[in-house]
Amino acid sequence: MKIAWLYHDFMDLYGDKGNIMVLQKRCEDRGIPCQVDKIGIGDETDLCDYDLIFLGGGADKEQLQLIPDLMARRENIRKAMDEGTFALLICGGYQLFGEYYIAADGTKIDGLGFHSYYTDTGKAGARCIGNIVIEAQLDGRTTEIMGFENHGGQTCHVTHPLGKVIKGCGNSFDAGFEGYLDDHMLGTYIHGPLLPKNPDVADFVIVKAMQKRNPSFRLEELKPLDDSVAQLAREQVRRKLGITE
Repeated sequence: MKIAWLYHDFMDLYGDKGNIMVLQKRCEDRGIPCQVDKIGIGDETDLCDYDLIFLGGGADKEQLQLIPDLMARRENIRKAMDEGTFALLICGGYQLFGEYYIAADGTKIDGLGFHSYYTDTGKAGARCIGNIVIEAQLDGRTTEIMGFENHGGQTCHVTHPLGKVIKGCGNSFDAGFEGYLDDHMLGTYIHGPLLPKNPDVADFVIVKAMQKRNPSFRLEELKPLDDSVAQLAREQVRRKLGITE
């Protein structure tokens, strides 16, 4: 499995690099070769060669610096996803695949425009912040996804949300839904990072990446792993938030 980690030096807010570490470890434990290439501003590469694109979150200042380079890669990113490359996008990365986002100072930053959603800024500096739990369907399997959200951006017009909010805010204060999911990408505001507490999501992403070269690959083909520590962390979050069965 080949992973293209875009802008690792700019977009690594709230420990997003932990997502890469989890993917590498879960592949290693299963004997799946996993290559991670860090791709920065100005680095020449063909993203069609990769099974997974990962883009984390960053502050407005960092995102503004990489916009010209990201836009120059637009058609290559589109072609890669059309050819089966999956994208995992966190916070700012998620925003940048939409139409545009409004920075905290009111500046409008054009996104890649792959989807019709857009991101406005929270009024009077208001932010969605705290632990969050959502219920999602990943290839027909129901799972709770949990982590931490901290975003002023309010993402609207999301046609294919990742999941329904159980606790927390989600895409915006009153959206009731969080993130975006389709056959080409998973976008979410969940930091923390996302994958250590959500092994189901990690394996979902691995399967999607593996399907580029082997379209018939299924979750059942992955060797089961010991996720007891992650389950303990998940139970602690549920208790803290007062979520009962």
